[in-house]
Amino acid sequence: MGVAASMVTILFGAAWLIPAPSGTSVARATFPVYDIVSAAPHVGVPLQRLRYTPQTAAETDNAAYELADMETASGHPDGGLGGLHSLLDYDLNAVLHGAAEVPRLTLVNMPVDLSAIRETDERKAVFFKSVLPLVLQVNEQIVQDRQRLWQLHAVQASGEELNALDRLWLAAMAERYGTQRGDVQVLLDRHDIVPPSLALAQAASESAWGTSRFVREGNAMFGEWTFSKAHKGIVPNGRELGKQHRVRAFDSLTDSVKSYVTNLNKHRAYKEFRAARAEMRAQGKPVNGMVLAGALHRYSERGAVYVAELRAIISGNDLDLLDTAQLNAAGDVEPVI
Repeated sequence: MGVAASMVTILFGAAWLIPAPSGTSVARATFPVYDIVSAAPHVGVPLQRLRYTPQTAAETDNAAYELADMETASGHPDGGLGGLHSLLDYDLNAVLHGAAEVPRLTLVNMPVDLSAIRETDERKAVFFKSVLPLVLQVNEQIVQDRQRLWQLHAVQASGEELNALDRLWLAAMAERYGTQRGDVQVLLDRHDIVPPSLALAQAASESAWGTSRFVREGNAMFGEWTFSKAHKGIVPNGRELGKQHRVRAFDSLTDSVKSYVTNLNKHRAYKEFRAARAEMRAQGKPVNGMVLAGALHRYSERGAVYVAELRAIISGNDLDLLDTAQLNAAGDVEPVI
């Protein structure tokens, strides 16, 4: 009995883990100039935008909420890009036009002196090429999971019984999203990709184009609030007396991207986003970042202004073309920073 129990525990643990490979990208690309100042405050001027206010004690104790508190970097003399340019040396213009794939390189941290790059186009290119592979790899794992979900959905529809490992995996997925066990259709609506165009636009907005203090100190690309003592976090400058929130910190940028995607896929504040995405799927349409941006008015208290900002970043940089970007063939993934 002890051996059997151990095997079940191991199987459940394996089902629970959903690994995502990692990958990354300098700048041969030329982008139309987007006014970076409008998306990020001046140095030393904090900007706070509360995403969602917890409504219950349980939410306050357990959930992460979204905040952008953009305390921008003023430049770091010891944070030179060094050999990063050669490591990120792939042609983003070719990727935009479907003529090249994205290499599987991963930055553990953002270059700390992005703000020191004088040319706006080059700075933006370094940022996009650093984040794009992370988003693609998180999405890649989700696509694989969705293929498995569809297979299990077909087995259920045929009246066959699922095997023990598949039942454990579905139970772990249901627990992850707080859904009823065995309801594969609900999981398909929730466990889905975030289009790269939208993820990159939000990363640019929320991280002050990779220069915010939270990115530099805690890989917090999307500025999630946390009230949980179990999470690592950073106290925002100027936090009001009596407030307990921190900005959640991560061990890597990939972990930040994973958390961001899970947040959109799970939190009730983004129900409209998930419904719009599911409707696209039902109609056989591609998941469109420009359209889905309109469903994220709850992501910021600025509402429609925030949505307009995201759409300006997407359209001003042709990010919609990256929604069909592909990673290169699978291989060993090694951090480069």
